Amino acid sequence: MNTTLVSLNMITRDMDASIERLESRADVQREIEYYNETIGTIKTAEQFVGDTRLFNFAMKAHGLEDMAYAKAFMLKVLNEGTDANDAFANTLSDSRYRDFADTFDFARHGEAATVFTKAQQGVIDKYLVQTLETEAGESDQGVRLALYFERKAPQINSYFDILADPALSEVVRTTLGIPQETATIDIDKQAAMMADRLSLSDLKDPEKLDKLVERFANMWQIENGGQAAAANDPSLALLVPSSASATVSADLLLQIQQIKL
Repeated sequence: MNTTLVSLNMITRDMDASIERLESRADVQREIEYYNETIGTIKTAEQFVGDTRLFNFAMKAHGLEDMAYAKAFMLKVLNEGTDANDAFANTLSDSRYRDFADTFDFARHGEAATVFTKAQQGVIDKYLVQTLETEAGESDQGVRLALYFERKAPQINSYFDILADPALSEVVRTTLGIPQETATIDIDKQAAMMADRLSLSDLKDPEKLDKLVERFANMWQIENGGQAAAANDPSLALLVPSSASATVSADLLLQIQQIKL
């Protein structure tokens, strides 16, 4: 049985080769080809959401696969864009919605929203990475979390960025030995606790980041045996969806229910 660290290193030793192997698979090729051939024909947000296969591909690429059912909700995200401070995506704490609205910016570019590289090859690249992480997690959720953390870490600018993302919080708490029970205390106290043990500058230093990821993998192995035992842990909800209700907060569910097609 491979340990979490060994499994992680098998993927990251040559990430480009790992992506190429995934991309060469027939099932993945079919989805990429459909997206490539179709996305440029999409002129409106409604048309985009209406093509379920295309929409699901884009949602998975942005780590939002578990929200693909909430089409009215996502239409509101797309139609309002991100330019206005009170745009719907800007009112949501999860930055993935802003990223999605920026990628498919119908609010700003109208019919031309899908012609840009970020909406075409950029989404395909994201899809491959997300698929790689998802499949790695099927045998060991620790590997998936490590890959996700390594990818997102350079974009973290505050401890609140970590606390706003349950998956990042899980990695940091595990790495630093912070009890999961602290997730219920005041958020400022949680941030202070992390600040005492982790420098944000380390997340932008490749060597220090590698050491943090290695420590996480070892700590995860100790706590979970390197297997998928934590698949039902709520702190992994954004990365390990089991159902819509298990992965979406009560407030977000209420918002979804209030938005009708």
